[in-house]
Amino acid sequence: MSRRIITTQLQAAEAGTGSVDGYFNKLVKYIPGDIVGAWIFASSAIKEASGVPTTATLWIAFAVLLIITPLWTWRNTKPPADPPARTQIIISTVSFAVWVFALGGPFATLGFYRPLFGSLILVLFSLVVAMITPRDHAPATRAAQT
Repeated sequence: MSRRIITTQLQAAEAGTGSVDGYFNKLVKYIPGDIVGAWIFASSAIKEASGVPTTATLWIAFAVLLIITPLWTWRNTKPPADPPARTQIIISTVSFAVWVFALGGPFATLGFYRPLFGSLILVLFSLVVAMITPRDHAPATRAAQT
């Protein structure tokens, strides 16, 4: 399955999928699962390490992965000659931040943080985000014809 969200029949034909992505496929493609997995590994390793400033290290790991997320998403959604999937890149980056917030991460050290807040934000975000259909995914072949 392509990581890029398929929004038109032309894209579906070019990708060989035969169909436009629906709600569930968009939700899966908006969540950068590999980056979230890297976060889970890194945060677990940081929490288990001794002799390191845990909170600062968690914030640094979060910042680094937050910077990597748009680059990673761009790399995994960029077919040759098509425009970047800007909407998907932005939403994937926000999605990573929402997942880290829901898991606690460095946010758990802030006075206002409650696990319930993270859980509720994750549920609401997941319900709403897949309703967004990117309009910036037009294939180059279609853009050249207009």
